[in-house]
Amino acid sequence: MVAGSKAVSVIRNPVLPGFNPDPCMIRVGDTYYIAVSSFEWLPGIRVYQSDNLAEWEYCTDILTDQVDLRGNPRNCSIWAPQLSWHDGLFYLLYTDVKSTKRPFKDCHNYLITTPSIHGPWSEPVYLNSSGFDPSLFHDDDGRKWLLNALWDYRITEGNKSSGIVIQEYDPAARRLTGKPRKLFDCTPLKKTEAPHIYKRGGYYYLITAEGGTGSGHAVTVARSRELLGEYEVDPFNPMLTSRDNPELALQCAGHGSLVETPAGEWYMAHLCTRPVEGQYAILGRETALQQVYWNEEGWLRLTAGGSSPQTEVPMPAGAVLKGTGSLDFSDEFDGPGLKPQWNTLRILPDESWCSLTQRPGYLRITAGESVQSLFRHHIAALRQTSRSFRAETALEYEPSIYLQMAGLMLYLNEENYWYAYISHEEGRGRVLRLMRCERDEFTASPCLVDLPEGVPVVLAVDVNGVNGQFCYRTQAEGEWLALGGPQHVGFLSGGFTGNFIGIAAHDMNQFGGSYADFAYFRYQARDE
Repeated sequence: MVAGSKAVSVIRNPVLPGFNPDPCMIRVGDTYYIAVSSFEWLPGIRVYQSDNLAEWEYCTDILTDQVDLRGNPRNCSIWAPQLSWHDGLFYLLYTDVKSTKRPFKDCHNYLITTPSIHGPWSEPVYLNSSGFDPSLFHDDDGRKWLLNALWDYRITEGNKSSGIVIQEYDPAARRLTGKPRKLFDCTPLKKTEAPHIYKRGGYYYLITAEGGTGSGHAVTVARSRELLGEYEVDPFNPMLTSRDNPELALQCAGHGSLVETPAGEWYMAHLCTRPVEGQYAILGRETALQQVYWNEEGWLRLTAGGSSPQTEVPMPAGAVLKGTGSLDFSDEFDGPGLKPQWNTLRILPDESWCSLTQRPGYLRITAGESVQSLFRHHIAALRQTSRSFRAETALEYEPSIYLQMAGLMLYLNEENYWYAYISHEEGRGRVLRLMRCERDEFTASPCLVDLPEGVPVVLAVDVNGVNGQFCYRTQAEGEWLALGGPQHVGFLSGGFTGNFIGIAAHDMNQFGGSYADFAYFRYQARDE
């Protein structure tokens, strides 16, 4: 289960804790699905499923060998998937962002389909590159329309998202047809993106995100009698936001999508953050649900009133809780493959560097390039899903030069990480030490711990809010010893992703020239 550990009769937010942004929610039969962004982490586009909207579990990962993310900068790669179901097919649209260096944005939009959420998926159809957040609308007359945010490099100040563009898609020819048309300009909130169209009561409703993905994030609703407009903006706009109340538990609320239950109730999935100490979004952007309804004027409203996201909302009528979930995770590396909770950076795990067979009962990670590599960073990592936790692993590693290292890492991106690792120092042999990179400022700790040769090392990290401490021991049941002092980990916050806890191996002498064997990995949540 993904939801928290307490059995309740309400939906408790966030329903997808940790790095799970840009949710797109649909219902197929009695099953609800949410697809979320993955950015530079693979497998791409994680999908969760639920039958009651309160408890969510892993379903599948969609993008595997369809994408090549090597070299993509941080905060790029796979953005804002849109999942839909029509005429017996799942349709999945996504953006592969190759660069966001101003004033341009190289963002390529693709479409894949399948009759089963578990695949196999069709070969990607390239659509366009005029913007990001693609969305496919299936109209009642059988025509299909692509929407996406439009990026205009000519805008000289501020964000260059200039509104929403629409173009018809020909499914038989598997290509766009006709010319794109500007569908919607930004409201004063600006930064319009994440378009979805829903048809109800004779209106086309356009749901968009505005205000940027930070504290000003919001959901904007507009409607039109005709698909191609003009669109009238909700007079209550924004329909959902945290922008005016920094005291709310859920911040950065925006990027919404809708489902209707079989009983006719409506819910909106949206992204949010839970800043630690009010300012550090270490867990990244998460997914929450709100119950909504259509008022007498035909506008979308929160059943709780106002526009603020709630931490608890009613479950659908007749929904039944199946049991409690847990955020804890463990892997003894004794299965046929990696558990689905694991993620890797820009490359998929395979036998060439991430093997469960070369030494049964262990995960062997063959060393890749440096911690800051955008190509061969050999790391397997887990989302941080709770404000406080303990993570632990045991490894065997025999480096022969200081350019070789392996260990346990907290990792946001290549400019922000904290790493406890085994390495080698001339005249001393095998040692344990720390490195830290904060906002691209690198520090290697002068403190070295001598390690006996040929002995496994157990590493752990305790995080309580914004405070972290690494520790170690060289005997399975020996005394835990602090590795360095406590550190403030608020720097593992920001950007589009969230903090990960990873096990990794690096070899800058000759990548692939050494390997580390990990005996297990455990993550224990302490605050949920």
